[in-house]
Amino acid sequence: MTITVTRDVFRLAEAFTISRGSRTKAQVLTVRIARGGVTGQGECVPYARYGETLDSVTDEIAALPGDVTRDALQGLLPPGAARNAVDCALWDLEAKLSGRRAWELAGLPAPGPEVTAYTLSLDTPERMEASARRHAARPLLKIKLGTPDDMPRLEAVRRGAPEARIIVDANEGWSAAVYADLAPHLLRLGVALVEQPLAAGQDEALIGVARPVPVCADESCHDRASLPGLKGKYDVVNIKLDKTGGLTEALALRVAAEAEGYGIMVGCMVGSSLAMAPAVLVAQGAAYTDLDGPLLLAEDRDTPLRYDDRGVHPSEAALWG
Repeated sequence: MTITVTRDVFRLAEAFTISRGSRTKAQVLTVRIARGGVTGQGECVPYARYGETLDSVTDEIAALPGDVTRDALQGLLPPGAARNAVDCALWDLEAKLSGRRAWELAGLPAPGPEVTAYTLSLDTPERMEASARRHAARPLLKIKLGTPDDMPRLEAVRRGAPEARIIVDANEGWSAAVYADLAPHLLRLGVALVEQPLAAGQDEALIGVARPVPVCADESCHDRASLPGLKGKYDVVNIKLDKTGGLTEALALRVAAEAEGYGIMVGCMVGSSLAMAPAVLVAQGAAYTDLDGPLLLAEDRDTPLRYDDRGVHPSEAALWG
């Protein structure tokens, strides 16, 4: 069995901005694992917020034994981008070798399309309103906020898309005081969900605070080990494969989180259809799906995922799984 890692760059359709910065391209790592003339593939997006770089993640993968199995992998690498790409490539390889789909191997029912959010970048209120107006027909919009003066932006998006459901993602950018001030306005403007209003590690302030709109843990929730620290602070968890370290842990996290009463959101980094394909399996029936990465790209993989008015569809076997 051989493991190879390549760097791929996908141009974005337009600049993508959050409270931490802006980018015009998605830089990803593609892992391919070959055995017996068959190749499985997976993708990850190293994230500086978690101390990851393209080089560091490549080095983690290069240090793996050539005969690594999915079970062994869980103990060889920590949750994160490196384990994600390898885990998903191993799922794809197993599916191809067995002639079965990945969802069958996981014991899941046949997947269907899931309505996904579409993300609007952080910008001036005027530009965010214009963007919301262009995408007003989409059923679910996610808006990037995370500054002390976000109310004009939120009001502008609601004007631009008066009927759409809205998710607000603060990307750890608010203080407890800012969140408390905004909370009633989020309710007034019909916001369905608020993602990570406070910084991970500083979210104790959410305990005992009124949450008129459900609050979702993103940076505060990586894998099952994160769950004890979320109690009393959050209502929903955002499962991302680049945080969990792959499909294997993502499926386990969903089961554990639901057992503890959390709602489920399945999200993504900005990547290609290859990164989204396994996440579509996790997203089946989730309260919120945010797998719009390919919609933000100017170019994508061969055999990309299909998006239409029913949402994001499961992948064809030629892409993954």
